[in-house]
Amino acid sequence: MGRALLFHLFLFSVSFTATAKINSARLDPENIQTASVSTYVTDIQSGKTLFKKNADVVMPIASLTKLMTAMVVLDAKLPLKEKITFTALDKERMYNGYSRIRMASQLSRGETIHIALMSSENLAAAALAGNYPGGYDAFIEAMNNKAKSLGMADTTFVDSSGLSPENVSTADNLAKMVHAAYQYPEIRKYSTTAVHTAYFKKPKYKLGYTNTNLLARGKKWAVELSKTGYLDVAGHCLAMITKIEGKKILMVMLDTQGKLTPVGDAGRIKKWLQTGNSGDISDSAIQYQKTKLTELTD
Repeated sequence: MGRALLFHLFLFSVSFTATAKINSARLDPENIQTASVSTYVTDIQSGKTLFKKNADVVMPIASLTKLMTAMVVLDAKLPLKEKITFTALDKERMYNGYSRIRMASQLSRGETIHIALMSSENLAAAALAGNYPGGYDAFIEAMNNKAKSLGMADTTFVDSSGLSPENVSTADNLAKMVHAAYQYPEIRKYSTTAVHTAYFKKPKYKLGYTNTNLLARGKKWAVELSKTGYLDVAGHCLAMITKIEGKKILMVMLDTQGKLTPVGDAGRIKKWLQTGNSGDISDSAIQYQKTKLTELTD
C-alpha cells in the first residue's frame, strides 16, 4: 500500500464522526485506551472531567510551555506592533538550537507570538522573554507566578521555549493552563492558524510557517486552541481544545512515542466520546507507557 493511501486512511480514522451525541452517562473509562503516558480530557463548558490517566504524574512538558509564554506576554499588555530584535543572547537562551530567523532581524511582537504558538519557533519564544520588562529572569518569574495563580501547584518553568527538560507539570495542571489560555483571543487565533508567512525587517525577508498540529492544519476538526511539544525526554505531546458534537472538549496528551501518536489519541478520545469505545492501542504503546512510568515514578 502506498504512503499516500496510508496517509489518507490515517486522516479518515482521526476524523471519524458519528450521528450520536455525547452521552456522559455511558462514558466508561474502562472503554478508552490512549497511547500517551498521561492523558486528561474535560468538557470545559460543564467543567466535568471525562477521563484522566496518570494525570498527577510530574513530567517534562516541552513546547506546551509556549502557551504560558504567550499568556505572560499578553498579560503585560506590551504593544503587539512593536518590533522585536532577535539577538545572539536569545539564541543562547534556546540552547543555540536551530532557527531559520536571521540574527539582528526584526519582527513585531504579535507576529513573534504567532510563530511561537503555531509553528513552535523556539527563538521567537526566547526573544519574547528577553524583551519583557525587567528582562529574561523577570519573565521566568512571571511564568511561575502565573502558574501559581492558576493553581498549578506541580508546575515549574525555567525557560520560555520548553527546550529545558526542567520545565515540568502534570496533565491535570496543564488542563488549567490550557483553559486559561483559551480566554485570550490572540492565543486562540495564533495557535490554530494553518499556514502563515512572517515578514521580517533589517534585512527584509519572509519565512513561511506551518502549524505543527496536523488536526489544526486540516478541515476535519474544529480546533479552537492548539499546542504541540516534543523533546526526547518528554516524548510527543499535544494540548488542544476542539468542538465535538457541539461540546468544547479540552485534551492534554503527554509523552507518546510516535510523532502522529498524539493525533491518534485525539481520534481515540473523539471516538470514545461519540460511541463509548475508543478502540485498542498497540502492544508497543502499552510497553512504552510502562517503561516511562517506571522512569518517572521511581
